[in-house]
Amino acid sequence: MAEAITSHEEKRYAVVTGGNKGIGFEICKQLASEGVIVVLTARDVKAGNEALDRLKNSDGLSENVVFHQLDVVEPASIASLVDFIKSKFGKLDILVNNAGVGGVMIEGDVLILQEMILGDDLRLSGQEVPEFKANGKVIQTYDLAKQCLQTNYYGLKQLTEALIPLLQLSSLPRIVNVSSFMGKLELLSNKWAIVVLSNDKSLTEERVDEVVTEFLKDFKDGTVENNGWPTNLTAYKVSKAAINAYTRVLAKKYPTFCINCVCPGYCKTDMTFNSGFFTAAEGAEGPVKLALLPVDGPSGFYFLRKSMTTF
Repeated sequence: MAEAITSHEEKRYAVVTGGNKGIGFEICKQLASEGVIVVLTARDVKAGNEALDRLKNSDGLSENVVFHQLDVVEPASIASLVDFIKSKFGKLDILVNNAGVGGVMIEGDVLILQEMILGDDLRLSGQEVPEFKANGKVIQTYDLAKQCLQTNYYGLKQLTEALIPLLQLSSLPRIVNVSSFMGKLELLSNKWAIVVLSNDKSLTEERVDEVVTEFLKDFKDGTVENNGWPTNLTAYKVSKAAINAYTRVLAKKYPTFCINCVCPGYCKTDMTFNSGFFTAAEGAEGPVKLALLPVDGPSGFYFLRKSMTTF
């Protein structure tokens, strides 16, 4: 474990969203063990305080973690966090955007989710995808899709934009957007969206918003399949593809920052009904590595766990 940081100048401060459980909790733990002062955030105050207690019971972490309530879709909640960081620390060095929702409900056998995820993984590697056998049903409604995009994409953007001024006061500003391999462009299916999000020269925040808006319109109209969007875990895939694109836009806009997105791997968490290949602690390793990048570290890239890969 790194020695505790003593001088004010050396201290680094981090915000981790969705830090009360799973990968977010482990990111908080690993950053704190490196001497970073971590603001663990969660929507639910009780869950956040319970997570804080668990971390404070870990050796050497009691002074390195604090809790602050945060709901990324609520402007007042974001403003409260910004004021807290400004008054308590005066700057921010690391932002890890980890909070997210799946955009679906599962009925019956939860293995249907694992089979869908594995199917996408096989599709990306060029292998044949077997027929799903689990006796379950994935429910995708417009309200769930809208909530997914509001949390995973718009909420992430709102929080990031609010914290940029504090990050600009850091000598090593780092933003890590926790994404997913399901945000890979080839899984997005819609040819127009793929062209828009893959064109680095013309890519802007407005263009990313346009893709998200068009998708939600098609979902509301019931034309998702007809217009070529993915049919499985559709809102989640669009939200993560949008995050990946937004990461590249941000990296260009703030060249003195290191801003990257990362798929932590298919991990055993509540979101996957504990069906993954990696533990939450293993999933946290990639985001933590990017949060602690040295001077002149890469920016505007996509990582699969700890290795750089393509969008």
